Amino acid sequence: MEYREISEGYSVSGQIQPEDVAAIKVAGFKSVICNRPDDEQPGQPSADTLKAAVEGAGLAFRYIPVISGQITAENVEDQAEALDELDGPVFAYCRSGARCTNLYGLIQQSRG
Repeated sequence: MEYREISEGYSVSGQIQPEDVAAIKVAGFKSVICNRPDDEQPGQPSADTLKAAVEGAGLAFRYIPVISGQITAENVEDQAEALDELDGPVFAYCRSGARCTNLYGLIQQSRG
């Protein structure tokens, strides 16, 4: 599993698997955000499956599904609220990491 640091408290990656959660915890992350809708691709683990693994490891989890290419103002608000509320550093994932990165950029723009 590879991830990219976007800021000191926020990193992104593509789809993770339940077995990746231990490495996420060891890397020092405190919270995980899933920006990938369930059933986007056959065989991807559900948000509930990952939530169970993440919370089982003692980390916080948020599910903020974003349709690829269709980020809404509500998505940006929900992500900003999650980043304000969750302990960091935060690990966010989607299919490739692009939606998570774009959400972060939009949050930064809105906060000027």
